[in-house]
Order: sequence, then C-alpha cells, then structure tokens
Amino acid sequence: MERLIGIIVLPAEDVVNFFVSLALALVLGLAVAAVYRITHRGMNYESGFLSTLVLLVPIVAVVMILIQGDLVLSLGLVGSLAIIRFRTPIKDTRDMVFLFWSIAVGLGVGTLNWTIAVFATVVLSIAMGVIFILKYGRPLHEEYILVVSGVDPYDDSVDEAVRRRRMSVQLRNHEVDGDAWEVTYELRLARANEEGLREMVAELKDLGCVRKVSLLAPQLALPM
Repeated sequence: MERLIGIIVLPAEDVVNFFVSLALALVLGLAVAAVYRITHRGMNYESGFLSTLVLLVPIVAVVMILIQGDLVLSLGLVGSLAIIRFRTPIKDTRDMVFLFWSIAVGLGVGTLNWTIAVFATVVLSIAMGVIFILKYGRPLHEEYILVVSGVDPYDDSVDEAVRRRRMSVQLRNHEVDGDAWEVTYELRLARANEEGLREMVAELKDLGCVRKVSLLAPQLALPM
C-alpha cells in the first residue's frame, strides 16, 4: 500500500514575510547590541551578552511566527518555558532593560509590526544615547575611603591636611600598633572638587610621619 505524504505548501506571501521578518530581526538585534556596547559603563562588560542580544530578537520573532494565534502552541510554549531555569544572574539592572528591549522588538517583528519595531528601536536608541551623553543618573557627589599609615610620632597635621579641604570628612578608625599607626577617613565631595584629592594625597605624602597613603572608591561598579 502506498503511503501518501502530504506536503504543506506555504503561500508565497508567507514565505516572503518569514524571510523579511528574520532579516529585519537580525538587523534590529545588531542595532540593540551596538547601542549596548557604545553606552555601556562599568567593569562587568561581557562580550557574550552582545551575542545574546543579537540572537534573542530573531528567536522571539520565529516563536511568534510559529504560534500565530494558535492556542495549543502558545500553551506548549508556556509549558516549555516553565521547565527552563535561568541560572545566569543579572549583574546590572541595565542589562535587564536591554533584554526586554530585544524581546519586545522580536515580538513586534514576529507579529509583522515592522514599522512599530523599527520606530521603537530608533527612538530607544536615541534615548539611550542622550542618557549616556548627559550622564543621567550619575551621582553629584563621590565617596572615597582614605587610609593613611605611618610611624610615631603621629602629627596632627595629618588630620588638618584632610579636614581643611572642601569635603565632608568623617573619622572611621584610628589604630595604633606599637610604633605604627593607621587612620581611616570617609570622604564625600562634589565631583567638581575631585582635583583637590591629588593635592591632598601629595601633601600627606610629604609629611615626615606618613609612610603610605591609600585612596579607595568603595563603589562595586565603577563608571567607565
């Protein structure tokens, strides 16, 4: 008995829409990744995250094309996503914004809303660029930890050299171990007065009783 194999022939319009959507999704994914790379700040940069942003857009688009309003397929998708466990932690909340951006663009392209997807990508790219240039959200003040160590005799000029600067100074620790001593200050100053830190460090190093001066920034993610 011969078995008839049914061949599903898609309309030419659907085939064109599929390839156009896939190509557009790749282009928009590259655009999102480029914006992320240009506007990235901090020390937790991962090159592999760029590939994630690029590929996430066409993957979501393909998923939306496959579903096409089919309730059974959508329920199957929800069930499969429930099995997957994402163990990779998001180190920066800004990375989550780009992930949602890629997903939203993929949803728009997959539902053939090409104009909305392109327009949203352009607008969000401009918004990200403006935020990056204006350094929006960057604090107006900087906080530092100053550690000064030396040997006896301890000179009050150390405290005077620190406190006469235009900054908020708070003594955190004063430790004495035999002939050695160590003083820790917490400093808070405006960004416009950051140049004064170098003068202060140079002045402290010139004191005869000082052997070591350390200036630390306690932030976990330093801005680039």
